[in-house]
Amino acid sequence: MRKLFTATIAAAGIALGALSAQAAETTLRITLQLPLKSHLGQNLLLFKNEVEKNSNGEIEVQIFDSAQLYKDKQVPQAVGSGAIEMGVASLTRFVGDIPAVDIFYMPFLFNSEELVRKATAKGSPIRGPIDEAILGTGSRVLWWQAYGSAIMLSKKAPVKTPADMKGKKVRVFGKTLGDFVTAVGGSPTLISGSEQYLAYQRGTVDIGMTGVSGVKSRSLWEVMDWITATNHADIEFIVIVNEKFWQSLPAAHRKIIEAAAAKADKAVRDRVAEIEANAYKAAMDHGMKVYRPTAEEVALWKKAAAPVFDKYKKSAGEMGVKLLEAANKL
Repeated sequence: MRKLFTATIAAAGIALGALSAQAAETTLRITLQLPLKSHLGQNLLLFKNEVEKNSNGEIEVQIFDSAQLYKDKQVPQAVGSGAIEMGVASLTRFVGDIPAVDIFYMPFLFNSEELVRKATAKGSPIRGPIDEAILGTGSRVLWWQAYGSAIMLSKKAPVKTPADMKGKKVRVFGKTLGDFVTAVGGSPTLISGSEQYLAYQRGTVDIGMTGVSGVKSRSLWEVMDWITATNHADIEFIVIVNEKFWQSLPAAHRKIIEAAAAKADKAVRDRVAEIEANAYKAAMDHGMKVYRPTAEEVALWKKAAAPVFDKYKKSAGEMGVKLLEAANKL
């Protein structure tokens, strides 16, 4: 009797496994460096729910958050090589192959939500060429995730002017942001987002550079005292999929994924102002202070950062020059 029971359970297990395999014809694994509670993580959950619902379970989406599988800097290679199907990376992680992507980190170039929306719209004269160039690395851009504007973090006192950066070690997350720090007299240190908490806690750097939403999702109020709302750069993340894998998918599955991606793109862009406002409130509720530079102080930052534009034009080549021209026309 026991043997018959065991055999029955085993047969049932095989049957369930077969049904599961039929239900999920395609599995999308996505690597994310931020916690799932971050707004980028929540945006991936929206995508996951849309895809699984509209595919009737034929497509399964698995999210690996908090850099469980890959750090931010490893994502372009991991997805491009096919080691994982999908990933989220800050746009600047492609700067080695495509220097022009750092157009969004040019100091104070995209200094309003209207300009950012125009520049990041699908097929725009700025986003379009960038998406096309990334395709050449083996990855297809599915959608862009707005992360907000770049701010400064510090202890004891706010960073008000370039003079406050002189001789200070500053956490950055991109080459051009490093050039900006150098131009104003600081010493840039490239540190992954998932490692910045420890860098501030241990005093590896004196000043931090991040998006205000990251202050909330990473509880950075535990290790820093001040936020300076410089809003000197626009931080964009992109969700990419391996191109060979993408082309192997049935047309019906690609259509479902593209529709979910478009919905996720719009959802995060429409909420970024609210997300930042909530993050500022959470930071202040936890004891952080916020400093907003005066117009005169912003003018000092812009003047000090002027050499960054010349350096960008040289490193980004013809594509960079064209993107700058397009940005100025906006």
